[in-house]
Amino acid sequence: MSPNAEANTKAMGDEIEAPTEDIVSKDFNRCYSIPVDPDQDDKGTELKLCNFKRPHMRAFHFSWWGFFIAFFIWFAIAPLLPVIADTLDLSKQQIWTTNICAVTFDIFMRFVFGSLCDKYGARILMGSVLMVASIPTACIGAVNSYLGLIFVRLFIGLAGSTFVMCQCWTTRMFAKEIVGVANGLVGGWGNVGGGATQIVMGSVLYPLFKLIWGGDEEMAWRTVTIVPAVVAFITGIIIIRGSDDCPKGYYKDLKRTGEMPEVSAAASFRTGSYNLNTWILYIQYACCFGVELTVNNAAVSYFVDRFGLAIETASAIASIFGFMNLFARGFGGYFSDKAMGRFKMRGRILIQAACLILEGVCIFIFAQTASLAASIVMLTIFSIFVQAAEGSTYGIVPYVDSKATGAISGIVGAGGPSGAVSFGLIFRAYPNDPIFAFNVMAGVVLGSGVLSLLFNLKGHRNLLFGKDRDIALETLALPVSDETGPDVNDDNKKNGSDAYVNEVEANA
Repeated sequence: MSPNAEANTKAMGDEIEAPTEDIVSKDFNRCYSIPVDPDQDDKGTELKLCNFKRPHMRAFHFSWWGFFIAFFIWFAIAPLLPVIADTLDLSKQQIWTTNICAVTFDIFMRFVFGSLCDKYGARILMGSVLMVASIPTACIGAVNSYLGLIFVRLFIGLAGSTFVMCQCWTTRMFAKEIVGVANGLVGGWGNVGGGATQIVMGSVLYPLFKLIWGGDEEMAWRTVTIVPAVVAFITGIIIIRGSDDCPKGYYKDLKRTGEMPEVSAAASFRTGSYNLNTWILYIQYACCFGVELTVNNAAVSYFVDRFGLAIETASAIASIFGFMNLFARGFGGYFSDKAMGRFKMRGRILIQAACLILEGVCIFIFAQTASLAASIVMLTIFSIFVQAAEGSTYGIVPYVDSKATGAISGIVGAGGPSGAVSFGLIFRAYPNDPIFAFNVMAGVVLGSGVLSLLFNLKGHRNLLFGKDRDIALETLALPVSDETGPDVNDDNKKNGSDAYVNEVEANA
């Protein structure tokens, strides 16, 4: 047998590197740029952040960038709301109504897209949503009434549902040992779009467009959102054409060759929605990502009203909250993974509870802070715990039920905008007393942390229930169909591996 043949044969073992820079899977002679675990459908076992090769790391970077752009257009209008309110003569309550509408459509679509990700994959859905959501973003300048602003923000809210695709994509690409940090990083870096849009739209593009229009504020806000709309549309095209659904390629090709069964979106949603753990995570995600969405909508107006700042200055301060996503959400996922390695599932749950409880405490302190400097410090600290809780939430999601990970991701993800609507209604009811609204928010968040006691994840010892057993190969599995019968994937893996061995021996 030739040296090359021996090297290829050895590469059929778990996570053994080939003599080139690529890693060879034992199935169908596939080569990858990072180590993979063949027992988890060739999912990556290592993150190489400077690597942009298909399929794993290309999907990783497209996940966070797609969500970043989606978040950017979703809240591109937020730092402009004070001047839009003046132009359209809107009250604070009306502005909060539009804020609520901005996340309402997102709730419904997250439920839908979770199950569709199990069936069609995240790639096509993410790219398509970006292109569609760019249209109402470009139309912001045509708004001339309160009702028009409601409708345009309602449909831009579709962009927020890309979070589901973002999390499903990395869950599909990376092994259970690192899925927490992978999900945390792509979600966190994507959420940075919330901070970037505050500073780019409010402190850079808006002043630039005012200069272009000779100081005309109305023409500036009516034209500035065309820029992010064009970027979003182009990004959607690139994502669809330049990436893969999973480590082995496109779902449609895998279904055609029999490597992947046809998945029922309805069955996937049913499986996920019948699990109590899904709804505990739904509530907890409402109390972290829902808080973030509310702060993204409220921060500029809060600092303008309470401390008398200009929009440009308030936008720069508000952007701090979003920019903490550069590391905070990833840290939540990282510590969740580390706690899992040391304390198993109890470790993930304890990290989750701690982040939520500390978040609630920080919101209480922020609400009572009367000085600008102290408010900025507390905004930074409570942002870290908000986003760490988001990361730890999606460190638990893949373990709820491996057969419906997409549907569960969608349901839990819908908790974020659901929380934003609930908290938004409180702020709307007390437009002149944001401190009271923040205090109510803090109390709800503290209560969600206590809910961690009720987790009962199958096969794991939780805080009060269950016991550990070895379910490694059941975790993060490929979605299954409703049909019974032999496992098509097992047969194909065996046939593929045998064919590969024969090919190697023939070339020896």
